[in-house]
Amino acid sequence: MADDLILVRTEGRVGVITLNRPQQLNALNDALMDALGAALLALDGDATIGAIVITGSAKAFAAGADIAAMADWSYMDVYQSDFITRNWETIRRVRKPVIAAVAGFAMGGGCELALACDLVIAAESAQFALPEIKLAMLPGAGGTQRLPRAIGKAKAMDMCLSARALSADEADRYGLVSRVVPDARLLEETLALASRIATYSLPALMAIKESVNRAWEASLTEGIGFERRQLHARFASEDAHEGMHAFLDKRKPVFTHR
Repeated sequence: MADDLILVRTEGRVGVITLNRPQQLNALNDALMDALGAALLALDGDATIGAIVITGSAKAFAAGADIAAMADWSYMDVYQSDFITRNWETIRRVRKPVIAAVAGFAMGGGCELALACDLVIAAESAQFALPEIKLAMLPGAGGTQRLPRAIGKAKAMDMCLSARALSADEADRYGLVSRVVPDARLLEETLALASRIATYSLPALMAIKESVNRAWEASLTEGIGFERRQLHARFASEDAHEGMHAFLDKRKPVFTHR
């Protein structure tokens, strides 16, 4: 796919996407982001997939955007090509849970890609930074918006203004990542989590994802109203009735994802 800029495989009900530019530490260029977006949409539309994992190499999840590719671009180049919005934002259209498995460098655009995922599992070697200020640039793939929501204004300002890098433990403590695991067990632990998530009713997973994301983007009153409508909608779901009856019958539910 796209000259193997990404590798895609499935593990049961989990789709696994591996960023594959090892010589460039998985620097994110337009072609890679096109391929990543296409793979995400394909897995999102696959009824046999319940969760998606994005990962990189042991050395780098992604070491940022490809600076060499854009050093000479003009304003009109990026405006007319709809830079970032055209392909980086494809992940926002994915309704299934997306989990980032991060080892090594997650710098600049790599950190922003992780932030755009629903869960971030970090290896002990993971490092997170938004160093765009060093290039007289700013984090423009959602970093200045998602990072404060994840870790608060003070820490986000520190990272964006000073290019401070966070270790995996710091990222965990500040709320940027969901959990930290040993490097040797990163994929094993992430796949185990993704597989467990994928066993649950897909419509319920999508409703939860949409509701939690609404909390980020709306007032509390609007968010509560949205959550309540999603709860009411569960009573039109075959899986919800199966889940409740299975609980009462003391048996394992059999979900049909309807």
